[in-house]
Amino acid sequence: MPIVVNKYLIGRRFVGIALWPFIVINNSFLKEDEVFINHEKIHLRQQAELLVIPFYIFYFTEYLFRVIQYRNLHQAYRNISFEREAYLNEEDLDYLKTRKLWSFFKYR
Repeated sequence: MPIVVNKYLIGRRFVGIALWPFIVINNSFLKEDEVFINHEKIHLRQQAELLVIPFYIFYFTEYLFRVIQYRNLHQAYRNISFEREAYLNEEDLDYLKTRKLWSFFKYR
């Protein structure tokens, strides 16, 4: 999993993003943040499970649904099932070793 440092690729509002097969970050110090990197690795696993393109389709469809549901962009983002799985397990650095296939469904 290559890590790319480029502040122009992801915009000002984001510090990092998983774009299969890369993790793109806006500052090199984030390479040392194990929790942050684990969060993005969880997204890479989700993307692989859904064969990448369907992941993005489901992600943005659910985001739009959550925006309508919560009428708040940040709350909508935090309640996307993929994000819920990643945020709730990012501190468990062994999570990906025991994670079952399609685990994000538990976070709907």
